[in-house]
Amino acid sequence: MDCDALTLSTMTISSPGLLPTETLLDSLVHISNEVVSIEKLPFVQMRNVSSMIRRIKLLSSLFEEIQEAETPLPPSSTLCFTELLSVITRGKVLIQEIKDASTLWGLIQLEFISNQFYVLVKEMGRALDILPLRLLNITADIREQVDLLHKQAKRAELTIDPRELQRREMLLEVMANNMMQNKKNKGYMDFGKMEELLSSIGLRTISDYDIEISKLEIEAQNQAGTGGLVVVSNINNLISLVSYSKSMIFRDGENEESKKESCSYLYNKVNDSSSSSQSMSIPDEFRCPISLDLMRDPVIVSSGHTYDRNSIAQWINSGHHTCPKSGQRLIHTALIPNYALKSLVQQWCYDNNVPLNEPNSSVSEEKSNKKNSNDGAIDHISANKAAADAVKMTAEFLVGKLATGSADTQRQAAYELRLLAKTGMDNRRIIAEVGAIPFLVTLLGSHDPRIQEHAVTAMFNLSIYDNNKVLLMSAGAVDKIVQVLEQGRTMEARENAAATIFSLSMLDDCKVQIGARPRAVPALVLLLKEGTPIGKRDAATALFNLAVYNPNKSIIVSSGAVDVLIELLMDDKASITDDALSVLALLLGCSQGLKEIRNSRELVPLLIDLLRFGSVKGKENSITLLLGLCKEETEVVARRLLANPRSVPSLQSLAAHGSLRARRKADALLRLLNRCCSQPHHSL
Repeated sequence: MDCDALTLSTMTISSPGLLPTETLLDSLVHISNEVVSIEKLPFVQMRNVSSMIRRIKLLSSLFEEIQEAETPLPPSSTLCFTELLSVITRGKVLIQEIKDASTLWGLIQLEFISNQFYVLVKEMGRALDILPLRLLNITADIREQVDLLHKQAKRAELTIDPRELQRREMLLEVMANNMMQNKKNKGYMDFGKMEELLSSIGLRTISDYDIEISKLEIEAQNQAGTGGLVVVSNINNLISLVSYSKSMIFRDGENEESKKESCSYLYNKVNDSSSSSQSMSIPDEFRCPISLDLMRDPVIVSSGHTYDRNSIAQWINSGHHTCPKSGQRLIHTALIPNYALKSLVQQWCYDNNVPLNEPNSSVSEEKSNKKNSNDGAIDHISANKAAADAVKMTAEFLVGKLATGSADTQRQAAYELRLLAKTGMDNRRIIAEVGAIPFLVTLLGSHDPRIQEHAVTAMFNLSIYDNNKVLLMSAGAVDKIVQVLEQGRTMEARENAAATIFSLSMLDDCKVQIGARPRAVPALVLLLKEGTPIGKRDAATALFNLAVYNPNKSIIVSSGAVDVLIELLMDDKASITDDALSVLALLLGCSQGLKEIRNSRELVPLLIDLLRFGSVKGKENSITLLLGLCKEETEVVARRLLANPRSVPSLQSLAAHGSLRARRKADALLRLLNRCCSQPHHSL
C-alpha cells in the first residue's frame, strides 16, 4: 500500500466516528450523481476522465440500491464506503480542475495528471477489497458489475493516451523551435502545424483562443511564487505562442474593427522612432505595459507578467516593489528572459522590416548585456525554496503589522494576506504557521468595514487548506464568523463568511460544531433571503454541507429554511434552483423536513415543471422530492400528479431518456402511480 492510501486508511480507522450509514449513503449518492452528470468532457485526459465517470456511474447504482433497501450494513462496508467517498470526491475535483484549466498546460502535465487518475483507481480497488458483496442486499447484476469493477481496478495500469502524447510532442517541438536564439533561423513558427495542434484540442474560433489565453494567464498567476520561475516562464511562453498564433491564423478573415470588437486584439498604439517618422501597428502582446513600446528584450517578473528589461529594471531601481500591471508585491526581483516571446518579436520585426535594435540605444544595450551575464545563474536557482522563504518573510512581516499597526496599516496588511492566501497551498500553510489566524480572528470584530471584509476573506482562502480548518476551529473562529454572517458591515463580508462556513464544514467534526452554534444556521437562512445571487448560493451550499450530518437537518428546518428555499425555486433572478433543490432533497430525510415540504401547496406543480425544463441535476432532485412525498402520502400526492396533464408525459420522458438515477426514480414513481390507478376503491 502506498503512502497516500496508508494515510487515508489510518485517518479513516482512527477517526473519532464514521458518518452514520444514512448520511454516508446520501453523500455517496449525491457526489456520484454530480460526477455522472458531467456533460462536456475536456480535450485532454478524455480517456481517463470518461473511464473514471464510467466507474463512478457503476458505483452510483450500487449506492442507490443499498439506499433503497434500507437494511443495516456490515461494519467493513461502512469503512469501504467512507474511503470511496474520499476517492469519488477527489475524482470530481480532479475532473473539474482539468475542465477549468488550460488545455495546453494539461498537455504539458500529461504524466502528472494521468498518475493522479491512476492513484485514485488503485485506491478505489483497495477500498473494494473490504466490501462484503455477498452480505449486501443487492441484485445479482449489480453484484457482478461491482465485482468486475473491483478486478479491473486491481489490474489497472497507468493510462496515457498515445494521441495526447503525440500532441504534447508536437507542442514541445514548436516551443523549442521558437526558443532558438539562432539569428539566421530566427525561430520561425510552422503555423500550419500549430493550427493543426490547436484545432485538435478544441481551439477553432477566436473565442476559443481568448479563453485558452485567459486560462493560461490564471495558471501563471497561480504558479507565481509557488511553481518556480521555470514553470512561470514556460506558461508565459505558451501565452505568447497562442497569442501570436491567433493573430496570424485569423488576420486574413477579419478587418481591424472586428478584431477590436470580437477578440480585443488591438493595433492602436504607434511606435515612434527617433530616426523615423513612420508609424507601425504593433500587436498588444508585443508592447511593454510600462512604456507601450515594442519589447525587444522581454523578461518575466515573479508575478508572472512580462515587461521590457530596461523599463522594469528602471521601475525596480527607483524603489518600487510591486508588479506595475497587477499591483502584486514582488516576492523577488529576478528577471527571467522570456525566450519564446523574444523569438516571436524577432520574427514579427523581420516580417515587417522593423530594426531589431533601436537607434541610440547603445548605452541601454550595454547595461542590458551586463545584466544578461548574470541570467545563467538565475536559471539554476532552486526557485521553490527561495519562493517559500520569501513568502514566509512576507507573511511574518504582515502578521507583525496586524498585531501592532494602526487601523490603516492593519487594513493594508489584511488585504495583502488575503491576496497571498488566494493562490497556492504552500502559501496558506506558511501564513498559518507564522501565526496569522488568531490576529485575523480578532479583526473580524473590527468596526472598519474593509478590515473586516479582508480578514474574513483571508480566512476563507486559508480554510481551503485542510489543516488550517482545524486551526481556525481551535482559534474560536466559528463564533466570530457567524457574527460577521449575521451583521457583517458589507454584504461581501457576510457572503464570504458563508463561504468560509461551507469550507470548514467539509470536515465532519466541523459539521457538528457549526450546527451546535444556535445562531449559525439562522444566519445562513437570513442570507438566503437578503444576499445577492452569489451570496444566496454560498448560503445554500453551506446549508447543504451542514445537512449531510443528520442532526443538523431538524435545526435547518426549524430555522425556516424550507419556505425560503421553495420561494427561491420560484425566483428566476435568484438563479440557484439546483442548489435549493439539493438542500430540499436532503431535508426530506428528516420527519420535520418532510412535514414542512409536504405542507407546501406550490411545490408539486413547480416540481412537475422542473421535470420538463430543469437541468440534469434539477430533474434528479425534483423526482427525488416527488417520490419521497408519494411514499409518505401516496394517495394525496398521486391525485395531484395525475391531475396535472404534464406529469405523466414528463415522467415517461425521464424514464426513457433521463440520467441513470432519474430513470430509476421515474420508473419507481410511474409504478406507484399505476398501482394507485388500479385500486378501485380510490377514486383518483
